[in-house]
Amino acid sequence: MWAAEVIGTVVATRKHQKLVGQKLLIVRRLGRDGKLTEAESVAVDTVGAGVGDRVLVLKEGGSAAMSMGIPGPPVNVVIAGIIDEIYVKQ
Repeated sequence: MWAAEVIGTVVATRKHQKLVGQKLLIVRRLGRDGKLTEAESVAVDTVGAGVGDRVLVLKEGGSAAMSMGIPGPPVNVVIAGIIDEIYVKQ
């Protein structure tokens, strides 16, 4: 799991049938300091996130795909929560 910020959207009129009706967003990972890094991914949104939201991301295969409740979707990255606040002990 990692924290990210939604920086954009993806529109794909032709996609795998198990992705039909799913919202795709571009997320950029947040560093420990809370600043954006260069690492970006396309993620399936399961919580109604939007551009500018800070989100909790599940990455890499099985756990991400299972969180969607759809058997066997071709998904590696899923937005699983919208973050209200982040506290890091310095």
